[in-house]
Amino acid sequence: MNAKSIFTPGDGTFHVEDIEVGNPAHDEVLVRIKASGICHTDYDSMSWGKPLIMGHEGAGVVVEAGEEVTHVSPGDPVLLNWAISCGTCFQCLRGNYAICEVNSPVAGREPMKGHAHPEAAKLRGNPVARSFNIGTMTELTVVRKEAVVKIPFDMPFASACIMGCGVMTGYGSAVNAARVEPGSSVAIIGCGGVGLNVIQGARIAGALTIIAIDLSETRLEMAKRFGATHCILASRDDDGLKRAVGDVRALTEDRGADYAFEATANPALGAAPLAMVRHGGMAVQVSGIEQDLTIDMNLFEWDKTYINPLYGKCCPERDFPRLFGLYSRGDLMLDELVTRTYRIGELAQAFEDMHRGVIAKGVITFDD
Repeated sequence: MNAKSIFTPGDGTFHVEDIEVGNPAHDEVLVRIKASGICHTDYDSMSWGKPLIMGHEGAGVVVEAGEEVTHVSPGDPVLLNWAISCGTCFQCLRGNYAICEVNSPVAGREPMKGHAHPEAAKLRGNPVARSFNIGTMTELTVVRKEAVVKIPFDMPFASACIMGCGVMTGYGSAVNAARVEPGSSVAIIGCGGVGLNVIQGARIAGALTIIAIDLSETRLEMAKRFGATHCILASRDDDGLKRAVGDVRALTEDRGADYAFEATANPALGAAPLAMVRHGGMAVQVSGIEQDLTIDMNLFEWDKTYINPLYGKCCPERDFPRLFGLYSRGDLMLDELVTRTYRIGELAQAFEDMHRGVIAKGVITFDD
């Protein structure tokens, strides 16, 4: 079978290719993708230096399932999840499924058992890798059974697909990692797709004061819709961060927030949440900054904690049923997150809109 897919050679470019998709093995599932979310990690993946099919937020319909697959059947609507854990390694036994020592993309071991069989996707006769082992910017993909979560009720595929990374990362960082407490104060730096879901997670957890900080008035308006109680329009000048810190303190009895989250991926703001939390508070680096940073250790005074969770400490068996339940009750806003949908040939426009900050989440949709 051939499938139109968005492929990057790893040199900073991408283009649409016809990929040959194989049949699923005994423990794999063939999925017809209906929608694929777009995020900054997809943009970054073009410069990873290796050829791959792009995309890691996907939802669609099961076409075929291997004989060992029992939780989904052909015709089932499904969400794809890239946190494929083995369940038995050192980290999995401690509940750290996203950093599984066998299958996680951060494990640094090849080959990973999270990969589908080598013939699952081929470009001009040669096997090709898929982003995070699932490669969702394609019409068809073969994935391990652990990557497939059944959608329990009718919902738009565009809304479902974004649960697979951006929603889980933001929500989970607030609820699973920071464990935001009811009545607490929270500051969120950056109100893009992930930051908005930190705001949602804080609201769902019962935070009383939710302070959104961004350079864009458009994004701050979005933040209000998703649960922000206060908004700070930041600036890029030399004193911009200092003023934002002062504003947060003014909104928290000159103490600082109980929790502060960085969701910009800007290395210059890596230490910013430490400056915004009170003594004994928690700072959370959500966006995946990986550059070297120089941090004034005085910012840790006193008794502050700084954490860097991956994927909101996702446990698929626990978290996706929760998210589906929250969505069904109207507590988790997903339809409202999808600002615009794009066709497969419009990814360049989607990236431009994302970088301009005019969308919360963009989604590529596929027709039969």
